[in-house]
Amino acid sequence: MFDVVSKGDAEIYFSSEYYYLGKSKAFGFFGAVPFGLTMDEYYAWLYYGGGQQLWDELSARFNLKPFVSSNTGVQMGGWFNKEIKSLDDFKGLKFRMPGLGGEVLRRMGAAVVTLPPPEIYQALQSGAIDATEWIGPWHDLAFGFYKIAKFYYWPGFHEPSSVTSYGVNLKVWQSLPNDQKELLKMAFESEAHIQSSEYDAGNPDALDTLLNQHKVQLRQFSGEIVREIAKRSAEVVNEQAAADPDARKVWDSYRAFAKKAVGWAKIGVQGFMNARAEYMNFG
Repeated sequence: MFDVVSKGDAEIYFSSEYYYLGKSKAFGFFGAVPFGLTMDEYYAWLYYGGGQQLWDELSARFNLKPFVSSNTGVQMGGWFNKEIKSLDDFKGLKFRMPGLGGEVLRRMGAAVVTLPPPEIYQALQSGAIDATEWIGPWHDLAFGFYKIAKFYYWPGFHEPSSVTSYGVNLKVWQSLPNDQKELLKMAFESEAHIQSSEYDAGNPDALDTLLNQHKVQLRQFSGEIVREIAKRSAEVVNEQAAADPDARKVWDSYRAFAKKAVGWAKIGVQGFMNARAEYMNFG
């Protein structure tokens, strides 16, 4: 679809940029970055930290004008047919995961495959794959993964901010009068935030259904596993950034913003979350 819209055979696509690493490694930073920015932090970087300008520059080389679509927020670690107790359990594990997260797991010894959404359930059911990530409880419940795999792991590392996108043919975009451009921009942004809110609204009830009605076993990755994933994630992201000048330019901006965002999150967001969890009971 990237090529079809780039050539002008269609006017717009809906997708995610991490599918287009073959076009430029820089596109990965506009999809999902392992251990990267959260949903709110990503929007802040995109709108006010220079992210959109860099995305525009990159996409213009392919005759495209990009816009952010929905953001699913922090995703889960995935569905597994067996418990994951140690690093050795990843070796040879047939795991469905696209993007940079897939490369991280590959370096941990997993046999990573990329499957389109309609094929995931059947592949898990048949044993063609041993584990899969999808999104989070709301969508995972709808896909029915609980019928096959009973172990549901957290935390997710691969897509702390999973961004989908609209790509508009650049010549079509440039041909529009300014008022129509502004209307489209407002519509895209509004839909993005509405959809993001839907995930935050849908995930709690869906998780409750998975755990209490379908008896899914929620498991947390061990500290040893998370540390290794973080180590491999740093390797993958830095190599991605070194792949070409565009990727380096985008990563430098992303990383500089992330450094500031993490500093604020420790005090503002994480500090509040820790206090709320310890002292406030909404039950």
